[in-house]
This record gives sequence, structure tokens and C-alpha cells, in this order.
Amino acid sequence: MSAANATPIPADITPELIAEHGLSDEEYARVLEIMGREPSITELGIFSVMWSEHCSYKSSKYWLKTLPTDGPQVIQGPGENAGVVDLGDGDCVVFKMESHNHPSFIEPYQGAATGVGGIMRDVFTMGARPVANMNALRFGAPDHPRTRHLVSGVVAGIGGYGNCIGVPTIGGETNFDPRYNGNILVNAMCVGLAKTDGIFYSAAKGVGLPVVYVGSKTGRDGIHGATMASAEFDDDSEEKRPTVQVGDPFTEKLLLEACLELMASDSIIAIQDMGAAGLTSSSVEMADKGGVGFTLNLDKVPQRETGMTAYEMMLSESQERMLMVLKPGTEAAAEKIFQKWELDFAIVGETTDTGRLIITHNGEAMADMPVATLADSAPEYQRPHTPTPAAPVIAASDVPAPESILGSLEAMLASQHLCSRRWIWEQYDHMVMGDTVQRPGGDAGVVRIHGTTKGIAITTDVTPRYCEADPVEGGKQAVAETYRNLCAVGADPLAITDCMNFGNPERPEIMGQFVGCIEGMGEACKALGTPVVSGNVSLYNETNGVAIPPTPAIGGVGLIPNIDRMAFTGSINEGDDLWLVGETHGHLGQSIYQDVCADGFDGAPPAVDLEAERANGEKIRKLIRANHVTAVHDISDGGLLVAIAELAMASGIGFNLNEAPDTMPAHAWWFGEDQARYIVTAASGTPVPGALKLGTAGGESLAIAGATTTVVALQSAHEAWLPDYMG
Repeated sequence: MSAANATPIPADITPELIAEHGLSDEEYARVLEIMGREPSITELGIFSVMWSEHCSYKSSKYWLKTLPTDGPQVIQGPGENAGVVDLGDGDCVVFKMESHNHPSFIEPYQGAATGVGGIMRDVFTMGARPVANMNALRFGAPDHPRTRHLVSGVVAGIGGYGNCIGVPTIGGETNFDPRYNGNILVNAMCVGLAKTDGIFYSAAKGVGLPVVYVGSKTGRDGIHGATMASAEFDDDSEEKRPTVQVGDPFTEKLLLEACLELMASDSIIAIQDMGAAGLTSSSVEMADKGGVGFTLNLDKVPQRETGMTAYEMMLSESQERMLMVLKPGTEAAAEKIFQKWELDFAIVGETTDTGRLIITHNGEAMADMPVATLADSAPEYQRPHTPTPAAPVIAASDVPAPESILGSLEAMLASQHLCSRRWIWEQYDHMVMGDTVQRPGGDAGVVRIHGTTKGIAITTDVTPRYCEADPVEGGKQAVAETYRNLCAVGADPLAITDCMNFGNPERPEIMGQFVGCIEGMGEACKALGTPVVSGNVSLYNETNGVAIPPTPAIGGVGLIPNIDRMAFTGSINEGDDLWLVGETHGHLGQSIYQDVCADGFDGAPPAVDLEAERANGEKIRKLIRANHVTAVHDISDGGLLVAIAELAMASGIGFNLNEAPDTMPAHAWWFGEDQARYIVTAASGTPVPGALKLGTAGGESLAIAGATTTVVALQSAHEAWLPDYMG
């Protein structure tokens, strides 16, 4: 009997071994039912990672299916390595956001670096050249003993990997909150460009085709990374350091160029990044989507360590690796390309008509498993969920008024919530490739589609304190703010990706947060015409029972038809009039003013009017394309006066502002965080229909009813906090 037809030797299964592999007793009983026997240790490991939360979405997929995922612009929605959206003229944009939270907490530099590397592979495996990176970072309290170390390592890891591979990081967001003390969040987003007739998929269709491994050699780093990412932390989490992968951006650059060169040769039938769960997930997913089986001979796998077992090779998450299925007869030409780029190339198996994953090593059978069942029979849980109790709406009059409006403004700009993130983004090369036309610090980053006048606008947004106070409204707001940021630079919002970061879904109150956020996101996506085309779920983000705030990070992409008709935050002229688009009600619940100036966040978040969001966004885009306005900025954290101050600091020009209306307290007018609002400037005497005039640009001071502060003073307060903290 050949090794391929032999039954793998069963493992000595104990309850402790099952628990170590993250399987419940019920899930292991399901394994026995599928296999009809005890699994081998390699088979147990494969079930463990394929049925992990990170790979199977077993607690979330029931609710994810409720999100809108299609539209006339969508070429590929969820289910592939990344989403694909049509840009017209034969161009398309490929993008996705993904988490690397647990690895980044354990080993911040490599955790963040490999998060960037992994998300770029998800994009170029689709046939797209990465053109921009973004990130969304959450850290603990500034005074926590680990926060400074984690900020330093994560920022260095993101910059080190992205800068070395030569893809610009053009924006993102960073927040500090004590609830992230035990679980930081590192969400990485990559955007690539491709031709609509040059998209590659992962379905390995056909029998007798060569299965090819390319890229770096396999080592023992990252084993059980997917399982580790699907569990809570405790006091012993430092012991999980070996499950963090180690990245090499220079090898990834070679792999990118080699893959794109091979893609131009019409040799590839299917291609898949070896990401979470490595060789296991890539082989199972490719075989399942193609309706075929795979045989793998692990003796052929390039290895950088001696004595590796089948279990280790199948579960390793070593970086910079791809799995391909090639057209027969193209192997030699493909191998030459990878040899030229000094990368490994090995034929490690072939597709079969058995529908089974059969693995051999050293002439012995290691696994013989049904592909379709392994891929599709992971449990799908509808976990009990408890809706978040409604928080009270706090009247503006119940939030203490400040002694000085401008003094409060300066304190807010100097806080960890609103201070400049320049110290972070200056460590990223945001101009490499020469097509960045809006740098970090504005409403959205923008890159030119090379050789054209079209631009891609990209943003990442979520307000976790809103989501915690009211998950439904918070989910709406995350999508709505993404929409606003794209509109504010003049882009037509196209679609979103998401990164759903939550605590333990086995706790009904946490699952209630997840369900509520999904409900709000889905409602907003439908109303604003921005379907979800890709994404990631990261659960169990809690330590010793303390969960993170619900953080459904949204990455948005939009198209600017002509970058000559694009808005900037700081393009103001002396004498311009300042206008407000949108209604102000003075909502101070969950506001930055409330925390900085009135001791803590409390109450309900602002309501989101999706009809107003869409109407005002469309209005802003029309004003920009008609060259009717000189500068645009959306209003979000901190409210109206913070947005005005950001315009002033970006341009170096002050404003003489009208007094607050007597219909509400002054601090509610200036610092309320009502949604669906923008500020715009227009040439003196040029009215903005339907908008409220706020004042006039000019000079070097910000003035309200006789009180003044200089723009330089605001800039100094705004820029100082983060460098001082990191210094």
C-alpha cells in the first residue's frame, strides 16, 4: 500500500490535547463524526486552525451574511483574498483591512510588520500592485507602563515593512484608551490597482495540475498563530511569543515582483497567499473553491530548519509565501522567473478528483481528510446576545460650561485624543512611488492612478466610545464618517472593508455589541451605497476578563474623477468666508469636550441621520467639482471649533468667527459632535446655498467675540503632546 493510500496513525488524544488545540468537546465529537476515526496529530492541528475563530468566523458569519456586499461597482465581494471594485476605463481597485492584534501585543515590531506584509500579499495575490497602505491603531492609557513601548514598536514595525517594500502609508488613525491596556489593536489596510481583465482568484479548478510553493522557506515561526489569535489573553500570554511570525520586507518585494511577472505570462490557474494557518488554509481553501482534492508531499517543501514535522510545516505561518496551481507545461518557465528573483520554487503536489487533502512526509501518510467538509463544516454559532442598554441623552445644559471657550479648545487640541499624529506618520514614507497627492493629516489620503488624472481616496474610521454607548448608532457612525471623509476630498464613495474588533463572543453582552454594530453598519451601507467587499473579524480581544471597547474599524475607498477638482483641508485664502453645511443641535454626550473638560465620557452618542449624510455628502462633492469652495473639512471628534482650528493650523491663517447663536449654550455650539456636517471656505462674497456663514478667514489669530488666541499657539499645543510623550 502506498503512503497516499495508507491511514494516518491516530494521535493519543487526551482532553488536555483537545483543549490546547482550541476545540470544545462538541467540536471534537464533530471531528470524529467527519473522520470516522481518531485523527492523527497533523489532522488534529489542521482541524484546530481551520475551525479557529480567526479562520472559520464561526461566531460571526451568521451576522456577517446580513451586510450588503454587492452593487454595480463590485467585481468581487467577500470570499476572496481581497475585494475588487470597478473604477471604469478598465481599471479596478483591490483592497482589504485585517487585524494583527494579538501578535502586536506580544511582539509589537514583528506583529505590526507582518500585519502589513500579510495584507499586502492579500492584495497582490489578486493581481494588483499595492499603491497605498493605511492603518488604524488603538493603544492603552498613556500612563500605562507598556503603552510607550507598544507605540514605539508598532509604529517602527509598520514603517519598517512598508518603507522597505516601497509602498506609501498615506494615512490612518491612532487612539489611546485604558480599555486597550491589555489588548492593543493593529488594523492594517492595503489598496492596490489592477486591470479588470487581470484579476486572479484562488479556485484551483482542474485535475492533475501542479501545486507549486513559492517564496521564502518554511520555519517554525507562527505555528498556531491563528489559534492564538482566537483566544483571550491572561497573565501568561508572554509565553505565546513563539507564535508571532517574523517578516522580511525585502523578500516580500521580490515575491511581489515575481508574482506580477508570472501573472503577465498566463500561467496561473489559481493563487493564494499563505497567511493565517499557512499551508493548511491555502491548500484547503484553493481545493474547496475549485471542487478538487490536493495531494501534498511535504518532503518537497523548502525548509529553513531541520527536522520539521508534518504538523509544523502545515501549521507554520512563516511569511512571504504563496501557493499556486499552474497550467501543465508552464512549470519550467515559472521556475526561471522565481530563480531570477532569488526565491524558492517547488512543486509540492497536484490536484486530484478525490475531494480529499492527502499529505505525506518521509514516505508516510500524515493526513487524509475530506476537503469540502473541512472547509465548510466548521461550527456556525448563533451565540446568545444581549442588546446594550440605551444610554441617556444628556442635555447640553447638564454638561458644565468652561471658563473660556478658546482655553478649552487649546486643552482639547493638546490632549491624547486630538493631538497631532505627525510623530507617527513622519516615520512612514508617504511619498514613495510619486503618486501621493494628499498626505496624512487630512480627511482622506489620496493617490493618483498612475498616468491618469483620476485619484483614489482612502480613509479609516470608527469611534469606539460611540459603539460602546450605542452599538447600532456607533456602527452607523463609523460608516457615515468614512463616507464624509471621502466626500470631503471630492471622492465618490465606492465601497468599504471592515475590521471587526471585539471581546469574547461567548459573553452575551459582547455578542450584543457585535450584533448591534453589524445592524448599524448594514443600515448605513445600504443608505449610502457603500457595500462591504472584504474584511476581517478579530474576537477574544480581552485580558483577564476585561474586554476592549467594541471597535468595528471601517476602511473606505472612493474615486476622484479628476484630481484637479479635489479639495484640501488647508487651501484657504485671506478674506475667504467660512460656512457650515449641516445642522447643529449641540450634542455633548460622548464628546471629547465632555472627557477633557468635564471629567469623562457619558450618555448616548449623537444620532446619525443617514438621509442627511447622503444629501450633504452629495452637496459637498458638487461644490468641490464646481470649484465653488476653496477648502473643505468634515466635522467629527471635538465638534465645530476643533474642525475650524484644524483648518487654521493646516493653512496658517486665522478666522474671525461670529458668536454662537442664543438657541443653545456656547460650549454645545462649538464642541457638540452632531453628525452629517462639514465646514467649507469660499471666496469672499460667494454664497454657499443652504449653508450658514460662520465668519471670515484672515490674520494670524482665531477670534470669537473679542476673545483671541493665535494660530501658532494652537499649533504649538497640538504638536507637542505626542513627541513629548514618546521622548
